[in-house]
Amino acid sequence: MATFKIEGGHQLSGEITPQGAKNESLQILSAVLLTPDKVTISNIPDIRDVNKLIDLLENLGVKIQKNNPGSYTFQADDINLKYLMSPQFKEEGRGLRGSIMIVGPLLARFGKGYIPKPGGDKIGRRRLDTHFEGFISLGAKFRYNEEDHFYGVEAESLKGAYILLDEASVTGTANILMASVLAKGKTTIYNAACEPYLQQLCKMLNRMGAKITGIGSNKLHIEGVEALSGTTHTMLPDMIEIGSWIGMAAMTKSELTIKDVSWDDLGQIPNVFRKLGITVERKGNDIYIPEHKDGYEIQNYIDGSILTIADAPWPGFTPDLLSIVLVVATQARGSVLIHQKMFESRLFFVDKLIDMGAKIILCDPHRATVIGHDFEYSLRATTMTSPDIRAGVSLLIAALSAKGTSTIHNIEQIDRGYEHIDERLRAIGAKIIRVD
Repeated sequence: MATFKIEGGHQLSGEITPQGAKNESLQILSAVLLTPDKVTISNIPDIRDVNKLIDLLENLGVKIQKNNPGSYTFQADDINLKYLMSPQFKEEGRGLRGSIMIVGPLLARFGKGYIPKPGGDKIGRRRLDTHFEGFISLGAKFRYNEEDHFYGVEAESLKGAYILLDEASVTGTANILMASVLAKGKTTIYNAACEPYLQQLCKMLNRMGAKITGIGSNKLHIEGVEALSGTTHTMLPDMIEIGSWIGMAAMTKSELTIKDVSWDDLGQIPNVFRKLGITVERKGNDIYIPEHKDGYEIQNYIDGSILTIADAPWPGFTPDLLSIVLVVATQARGSVLIHQKMFESRLFFVDKLIDMGAKIILCDPHRATVIGHDFEYSLRATTMTSPDIRAGVSLLIAALSAKGTSTIHNIEQIDRGYEHIDERLRAIGAKIIRVD
């Protein structure tokens, strides 16, 4: 298990460019299975979860050509469906949450899709019901092998249907959408997720010949087509990474420019950080964070009551950034209530922050009150273990602002979502080393 050693208390400076979006990658890469033609995708992040999915596609028989760093051409003209039943697939698919995303395209094009029960991080239950209920509505038969925790859907042909999702699941919407583009007739997906990543998928599918309308809303209309052709696609920058760097700049009182952020796709993110008192300036397509010499002050509501920051489906604030906001609040002036609605155990990492000297009251599994230090006290360096991707980076940000040398174990979790994070942070002045 690899480890980061971080010497905190140093200012950072310079420019950092966000990687391609992890959550978009898993959807877009799965979509290459919908056509036998070539699909070229650029700005793919070089991270563990994405590389695992690329390996999985290759084992399925997809021809993969690397053009240059972050750009690949895929061609799924000779797919080996027998691989789906192999012990190798059961093992490889289990280690990757994103593997569920191949089921929709496989079902649409080949009439069957299988998946082992996925693993990943420890942030609570992520139900797959939404995905499978959608496939069943399109006419697929569902089966589950309890012995080896193996799910499957099969259909001779898919027929368009009116589907009301029980939750606005991003992956669920994407999976059902990919299954429906080749179904006969019209499909309506209501209570659909409408994240920028999903809009990107819709636009890509339309360029491939799909007929999707209502993009960006919670009601998608799909008219099934016979076949899809090839296309090119460029990923958006990763908004979670952008939010992480905003928080890191404020906590380390650093002047930082975040390059090419695709401002119009950031939704609430800049505003939420502004509510914490952080100056977020737009400069063209970049974000400029000045040095916060005097710290930053949390805004109260107009009536004087304590600020609450909660996650919600898009265009609400993304749950992936709540752990970052929580860490940043530990050094703010004032107090804030963090309400994590969508996952039940994402706040358990606060114990580590309390060990470092943060003033946090964990009210219940979903809520934590943070009382900021206003930089009167530094956090203390400590040894900790990363439970999931986002908590891992939050602890990393805490370590960068703390006095002394901190150790973070299980950094494989961070590598799942952040590309060469230690090298990129060293380039802007962080004292961080990787110990294998």
